[in-house]
Amino acid sequence: MKQLIITLFLLPSLLSAQTDAGLEAAKKKMEAKNFAGAKADLTKIIEANPRNKNAFSLRGQARMELQDYYGAIGDFNFALELDSTFAEALNFRGESKINLGDDEGAIYDLDKAIKFNPRFTDAYTNRGFAKYNIEELQGAYFDFSKALELGPLDADKYFNRGLVKAELGEFVSAIDDYTKAIELDKTDANLYNYRGVAFYSTSNFDRAIADYNESIKMDSKDPYKYENRALAKTAKEDLKGALADYDKAIELNNEDPETYNMRGVLKHTMEDYDGAIVDYTKAIELDDTNPTYYDNRALSKTEKENYSGAVEDYTFSIELYPADPETYYQRGLVKLMMNNNYDGCLDLKHADELGSIEARAAIKKNCK
Repeated sequence: MKQLIITLFLLPSLLSAQTDAGLEAAKKKMEAKNFAGAKADLTKIIEANPRNKNAFSLRGQARMELQDYYGAIGDFNFALELDSTFAEALNFRGESKINLGDDEGAIYDLDKAIKFNPRFTDAYTNRGFAKYNIEELQGAYFDFSKALELGPLDADKYFNRGLVKAELGEFVSAIDDYTKAIELDKTDANLYNYRGVAFYSTSNFDRAIADYNESIKMDSKDPYKYENRALAKTAKEDLKGALADYDKAIELNNEDPETYNMRGVLKHTMEDYDGAIVDYTKAIELDDTNPTYYDNRALSKTEKENYSGAVEDYTFSIELYPADPETYYQRGLVKLMMNNNYDGCLDLKHADELGSIEARAAIKKNCK
């Protein structure tokens, strides 16, 4: 009988050791990115002990990596039923909700995670993302700053805060954060690209181009980096260089209407009105709901003295966005060029009613 009691006493410790070993094995599979294998192992652990909160939390994390966010939330729910103060599960459930677009629900979970663990760096970072998504930028700024304060420092934390600073228009301070991120990770092309955007926003076009050059050197397949450099080159009046960058961007992605539109604007500036019209037409083929593309094509048609074509484009634009005084103003001017003073003055009057100062001056000059 004495031997039996000893055996029974040792059994729970043996089971606990086996469970711990199983959890460690699952963690190693996750580190090796074998998420399906980790999920299967954790399922066996849960079947043996359905009150193991750590197993539920780990399986939830494996499901997150497999992009099964609803399943992950289910596992975190089970973990939290076992321990409502389990900050890790609250954090990951919040992250899963972010991935499903439920940012408000995520913030609710992340608030709780931080309440139960005020030094939980990842929870501050995730809450910063959720706040950024709902455009609560000051709150995101605070959370990303808190994550940096708690550490450990890494490039991502500086990048996150730099991005928010740029959204808030604090470009000089954003440059500081991007620079610190680059010091910690000199291999990330996107860091140079975003710092280039910040330099561009401070009118430091030479530094912007230098960063875009470095970014493109690391990643020559991203069309948006070429577009960014084209804008900076345009600001430097290097129009041929800008055109070459737009050409390269379209070579890499010929399905983005905005790239054709921007190249069209550049060609218009270079007085290549036929080329601009071709690009605007392609932009409209790809997206016929953007009134700006019709407005821009109308301007180039006006330069070509294709007044009826310009009026037609302005009319399409007005149908899409009837509250823009500039479009009525420009259509009115074209109608005046066609000696259609009555309709032209009607357009100018409508532009005036919508708040166009230029239209009011044009009415005094052209309309009796």
